[in-house]
Amino acid sequence: MGFLKKLFSSDPGRPEKRYYTFQVKCNRCGEILEGRVDLDNDLSLNDEGNGYLVRKGLIGANRCFQQIEVELTFDSSRQLQEKTITGGEFAGP
Repeated sequence: MGFLKKLFSSDPGRPEKRYYTFQVKCNRCGEILEGRVDLDNDLSLNDEGNGYLVRKGLIGANRCFQQIEVELTFDSSRQLQEKTITGGEFAGP
């Protein structure tokens, strides 16, 4: 019974926020796209080993098919440090 209780209860030591969400605007058509990074599964260690890096490619649904590439850098505590974008601009957090 204790196993099931552990399985279905939340761990109080883990932060509540698991996802980092952001919005981008396409340079070609102006469509607003939303991206999401799973902070538990999508991050890769950077070359120095003291932080994380993730790259996302977003494509809209308005027949534009322009790929927007986003690169996000996080520190060791998974807080956003730097963000860069190609093919668009950031429209939200």
